[in-house]
Amino acid sequence: MEILEKIVGFINDILWNYVLIVGLVGAGLYFSIRLGFPQITRFGSAAKKVFGGIFKKEKNKEGSMSSFQALATSIAAQIGTGNVAGVATAITVGGPGAIFWMWVSAFFGMSTIFVEATLAQKYRETTEDGQLVGGPAYYIKNGLKNKGLAIFFSISLILALGFIGNMTQSNSIAQAVSKAFNIPQLAIGVILAVLAGLIFIGGIKRIASFAEMVVPVMAAIYILGSITVLIMFGEHIIPMLKAILVAAFNPVAILGGAAGIGIQKAVRYGIARGLFSNEAGMGSTPNSHAVADVAHPAEQGLSAMIAVFIDTVLVCTATALVILATGADKSGEAAAAMTQFAFKTAFGPIGEKFLAVCLTFFAFTTVVGWYYFGENNIRFLFKGKTAIRIYQAIVLIFIVLGSFQKVDLVWDLTDMFNGIMVIPNLIAILFLFKESKSILQDYDKQLKSGKALSYKYPFQ
Repeated sequence: MEILEKIVGFINDILWNYVLIVGLVGAGLYFSIRLGFPQITRFGSAAKKVFGGIFKKEKNKEGSMSSFQALATSIAAQIGTGNVAGVATAITVGGPGAIFWMWVSAFFGMSTIFVEATLAQKYRETTEDGQLVGGPAYYIKNGLKNKGLAIFFSISLILALGFIGNMTQSNSIAQAVSKAFNIPQLAIGVILAVLAGLIFIGGIKRIASFAEMVVPVMAAIYILGSITVLIMFGEHIIPMLKAILVAAFNPVAILGGAAGIGIQKAVRYGIARGLFSNEAGMGSTPNSHAVADVAHPAEQGLSAMIAVFIDTVLVCTATALVILATGADKSGEAAAAMTQFAFKTAFGPIGEKFLAVCLTFFAFTTVVGWYYFGENNIRFLFKGKTAIRIYQAIVLIFIVLGSFQKVDLVWDLTDMFNGIMVIPNLIAILFLFKESKSILQDYDKQLKSGKALSYKYPFQ
């Protein structure tokens, strides 16, 4: 086990200290400039489209999701342990400055995810049974014309999210619920697996309906709870924000020389946990955005940007401020237990239970979202339902196994597989970026003409 930890740590150092930080932030900056900073110039229209349609019942074609269902499935995958345990881990290892770098990753990631979503829409396909499928594997195969790289991506995603990633989710749920309600972690893992299995067997319809119903409620409740804590500790807000900004560039000024936290750690863990949370550039959420039933790919690209904003700017920031305001970062607790300590400090024993329930919903919806992304890639690799049933069984086994594993190793493995998965997706979106820009230009042209939006999908 010690040898495995060293190997994983070595790979993560190379990926996250050099390759992906430069690659992801660099790509996001490049896309932002070339697209005219859509996260600023188009944020209003994107938000209006998303939030204006929350209470409207959208109709969608058989075998697809509505735009909001695709967005909800995306957010279901994004809002998970990264928003609770991941933020706490980033603060522990990278200091308060890591939160600033989370914001940076989200800002540029909004442009990156626009590119991913539009390409996923363009290159999606329809299966023999009439179901839409799409995502990086499809735009790598159909756009880059590189099936080998597409297969490598699919295998990486299945390992990263369907198997190892879902271990992380069940691990955090089991720890939080066990601590709050004194239930054995293995029993929690078994219960999670049963509930997840019931949703998995319902296919795209049940997954979409589950996400559409649960995601808005769970996010709203958590944010309201966090706002309540910040009102209680209001005098700490300004000093906290100052500490985040100063520590992002000069950790020693806030933490002292003995803390051992430098700018590199703040950047590394801020961006790593930011990616794990909002998944921009990772190639995961395009699997749901691809199957949205919209008139034009750019519409879903704009919606995808809002998902990153909700995940990181709203939910991750809420967690970070609650931790710092209550002094939980100095409690000696780790991961989700630190965030539990923060809510317990504010609300007493009920705060610990509140966080356990929120984390359970966050992580469980992520399990469902990540399962769906994996299933999408199983469909890419294999034909027929047998492979999907085998995949479902393996995912459920990993959910149970993850509930009682050593948390540090689980997180490190997740970082490693996430990093491996990013590389082929990053190559694809950089080479195919011109097509995404062309989609946006076509969208603007159609809007100016006043005609109804339309788009001819080449592979559907």
